[in-house]
Amino acid sequence: MLGVLSKLATGVLLALLALPAAAQALTVQPVGNFEEPIYLASDPGNAERLFVVERKGTILQIEDETLKPFADLRSVVSCCEGERGLLSMAPAPDFDLSGRFYVDYTGRKEPGEIHVAEMVASGDTAPLSSLHDAIAPIPHSEHNNHNGGQLQFGPEGNLFVSTGDGGGENDGLENAQDQTSLLGKILRFAPSPGALATPTVWSLGLRNPFRFSFDRLTGDLWVGDVGEGAREEVDRAAAAGLGQGANYGWSCMEGQLAGPASSAPECLANAGKFVPPVFEYPHTGAAPGAAHGCAIIGGYVARGPGMGDLEGRYLYGDHCTGEIRSFLPSSPFVTDRYEGIQIGELDSFGQDSCGRLYAISGSGPIYRLLGSESGSCNPSPQYQPAPAASYIAIRAVSRKVTRHRRGLINAWVTPCKGRRGDPVTLWRGRSKLGTRYLDRACSVRFRPRIDRRTGFRATVRGNDEYLPAISRKVTIRPVRRRR
Repeated sequence: MLGVLSKLATGVLLALLALPAAAQALTVQPVGNFEEPIYLASDPGNAERLFVVERKGTILQIEDETLKPFADLRSVVSCCEGERGLLSMAPAPDFDLSGRFYVDYTGRKEPGEIHVAEMVASGDTAPLSSLHDAIAPIPHSEHNNHNGGQLQFGPEGNLFVSTGDGGGENDGLENAQDQTSLLGKILRFAPSPGALATPTVWSLGLRNPFRFSFDRLTGDLWVGDVGEGAREEVDRAAAAGLGQGANYGWSCMEGQLAGPASSAPECLANAGKFVPPVFEYPHTGAAPGAAHGCAIIGGYVARGPGMGDLEGRYLYGDHCTGEIRSFLPSSPFVTDRYEGIQIGELDSFGQDSCGRLYAISGSGPIYRLLGSESGSCNPSPQYQPAPAASYIAIRAVSRKVTRHRRGLINAWVTPCKGRRGDPVTLWRGRSKLGTRYLDRACSVRFRPRIDRRTGFRATVRGNDEYLPAISRKVTIRPVRRRR
């Protein structure tokens, strides 16, 4: 048991102990009690180093049974009117080397504007002076709800962000379907340390995708989208496309029901094109024991150690009922079940780099979720971005050379970063003619003897940053020596 326990919320714990044991034997292990916790993450390279995000603007670190401050953003965070505050964090895949991590919060300048910002840790703390916006702030001042707020690095290394539709009752209807608005969307961008990036509208038609996650095994994207008055839904995007361009229907649809703007021209024009949820549940009228509630809290596909019967099931909850439930991705409606655990004021789930899952109560407690089996922590390998494409160009100074003399061939490689000193090989057909090494300008020169009409190519090998490349063919032909 983690040794950072402050005073537990006794009422919540007693409620847990009073519940009958579930057949699936999901249990909870207290992690600690905090001030309005709203999210939990971990060091990508150290699953025992946890970061607890508190809504008012602080991030705490748990390591070696010690709790200590990590970052304090209270001076820039607008909290806690409505749903505003510091909402999540995402350590960069190279966090252990760079110290970089990203935070999602509502700001003070125009109260409610959504910030996605970078910070850089120095040792065990991250100074506020390192904070800077990673994308331009997104205006959201009219209403204090529907902020979205999730950050997750995708399996391809880019940062995904969820935004709500603008909030209010029916006031954000246009934003979710408006391609020019960044509200009611899943956004994606490639972080550029120290500079602003431009996010891409990745998916649209979402009301308040407060929490989403990626399946550690398959890479699939899972989104819990909070409904309005009738349906809560779970959306899924396969890893092949991660939902690029998907329109999940709000406000034309609410789940698979007609939404409040269903008669709008854009809704009628797109009828039949919306991506339906893979799972949904009602606010009222559910069968006994079936899912119901008022605000879904999206979770994770269980892939951690010792999950037993829960392995491969999608765990989720509801803020209003506190029930933790799960289903199999292959048949959500048939396999959905209650796991016998209720968490009062359930606000989020978290996952560490070992794959272990956590449940976060806004009233203070955080719990680690334990399956029916024991298992050791085997963290996933550190994420390494896929090598980028590279290009090698080749040019002959002259396409005609006096027979038996040497021609001059230049070759250069782009992008140049990190390629200096890499070997470049010149080929005549399948014959290797020689190897040179890239200079500061990432270029090389060859002087092959020209005895007959010959086609040449150049190749550069791959490295950790770039893929190998082969040039186009350049042909040189001999001419008679002039007398």
